[in-house]
Amino acid sequence: MSVQPVAPSHRFVRISGLLVIIAGVALVIAGGVTWSAVASHLAAENITVSDDAAAFGGQTVDTPWEAFAQAEIINDHALEATGGKTYAELDKEDPLRAVAMNGSFLRASLFTSVVAFGVAALVVGVGVLFGLVGLALRRLAPAAPVAPARTDENRLASV
Repeated sequence: MSVQPVAPSHRFVRISGLLVIIAGVALVIAGGVTWSAVASHLAAENITVSDDAAAFGGQTVDTPWEAFAQAEIINDHALEATGGKTYAELDKEDPLRAVAMNGSFLRASLFTSVVAFGVAALVVGVGVLFGLVGLALRRLAPAAPVAPARTDENRLASV
């Protein structure tokens, strides 16, 4: 029985698969670290979702859902304070324009964190996908065949 070396293309595919798996693991770790960093920075701000929010009332903002809920209630409060008018609709000299502007800035900041959470989740998802593609590449390319161990029976048969 002769042992054939692995074709160079198979070796390339197996190494590529391994590199794709490693990239996938790195992406999952990077996405997880980013999610954790955004959550901890938001929590450090000590923002609490307003009690009259549609969801998560009284909870500390440290997830994308809580950040979104707080951004929505900020909009409700700003519109209530300005009589339903947005920043652009208020007269330049109206003192309520500052209220509308602050509400817009706070909402934009919270929405930025929601986007950061989304990007982190996307990176984790792409990392999982990379890992699966890498595993598929490794399974599709045959491994180098292993020469059978020589036993006494094999030795006698070859004589």
